[in-house]
Amino acid sequence: MASESGTVGFIGGMDIPLIRKFACGYAQGAQSVNPEITVLSNMTGTTPSAWNDPVKGSELTQAQISQDADVIYAAAGGTGIGVLQTAADQGILSIGVDSNQNYLQPGKVLTSMVKRVDNAVYEAFEAGTEVETGINVMGVNNEGVGIAVDEHNEALVTDEMTAAVEDAKTKIASGEIEVHDYMSDESCPSLDF
Repeated sequence: MASESGTVGFIGGMDIPLIRKFACGYAQGAQSVNPEITVLSNMTGTTPSAWNDPVKGSELTQAQISQDADVIYAAAGGTGIGVLQTAADQGILSIGVDSNQNYLQPGKVLTSMVKRVDNAVYEAFEAGTEVETGINVMGVNNEGVGIAVDEHNEALVTDEMTAAVEDAKTKIASGEIEVHDYMSDESCPSLDF
């Protein structure tokens, strides 16, 4: 909804299925708002060094900007710092990941996708000795993930955007909207890798 060019970008760190899952979900979300939107996608590399290369993140950001991207989501660890910095320097918006990164470029980070580890830990402690071992998946339906809105980005997020996010969250949680899980079959209906 924030894109004016009709082109958005995704920059991942190491090219692994989990990061492709992030890119696939992002592309599906962008296309749910604008079916004609172009989603660019790049991975930083195939080795662990891909997580800590802000210069490469900057280069990939510049390349996506040259293809008209005006909102770029970085799921790239330390490499993402270069994405957020370059996006801000070039006057476009970025999206942070994992924790609230809005403060890194105030007024230029549209939001951050946050993993609500606090909720996971709280639930485990609340269960006490009755905690069930094994895999516990947390998503939008149980506050396992979310977005960050604070004093650093609230002027960028319109009421319309907030309403659309809340509507999508409700529909994803109820199953009315199904988000394809890249890791289920290593494919993405919304993005080619």
